[in-house]
Amino acid sequence: MLELKNVSYEVDTETGTKEILQDINLKIEDGFVAITGPNGGGKSTLAKVIVGIYPVTSGQILFNGEDITHLSVTERAQKGIGYAFQQPVRFKGITVSDLITLAAGRKLSVAEICAYLSEVGLCARDYINREINASLSGGELKRIEIATVLARAVPFSVFDEPEAGIDLWSFNNLISVFEKMHDQYKGSILIISHQERILNIADKIVVIANGKLQKVGTKEEILPDLLCSSGTCKTLLDKITT
Repeated sequence: MLELKNVSYEVDTETGTKEILQDINLKIEDGFVAITGPNGGGKSTLAKVIVGIYPVTSGQILFNGEDITHLSVTERAQKGIGYAFQQPVRFKGITVSDLITLAAGRKLSVAEICAYLSEVGLCARDYINREINASLSGGELKRIEIATVLARAVPFSVFDEPEAGIDLWSFNNLISVFEKMHDQYKGSILIISHQERILNIADKIVVIANGKLQKVGTKEEILPDLLCSSGTCKTLLDKITT
């Protein structure tokens, strides 16, 4: 379980200090949790604070009862916290096979690597020896990164807008991947997303707006207030921000 206690995050600007996250109190237990809210509301910042990319200005972060507030990204990863970037990083000279093996932390057979790639809808023979470079599209990079998270099999996985930059087929496959993770793997899956289909398979939905925790509840409690007449999730969450 991950717990945030009175977590705030500030940045210095030319006009003074700006508070991005304000006094966040949140418990994330085992299961599937989705964080949603308007653009610029603090969702991705919260994800980066959780994994240790951004240091908290104040407050405390506990992981399975241990204080990890001042641990680095690497130290948190060693504790079992995984992270998939909204914009995956490219690694010149490193192949897809290398990256998945590094993520797993052990020597993998070709069959195992192929299985992880198949899970995210990629034909292994076309990708296993390719470099993680500009020859790969954003959608391909996104799916490869998700395959690395699967290979790590950590107890707490964070995905920052995993649907960004992928096509419809890939998105449908992505939903299946998360459903399988949800059903078969122990631990927590935390996803930052606007997409109704992702929110609809979550055990809990957390709404962040203006740097503050607005609502926490089940999809039955939260989704009706987030849906517009067309049946799609409000991107700007007008009911919250007005």
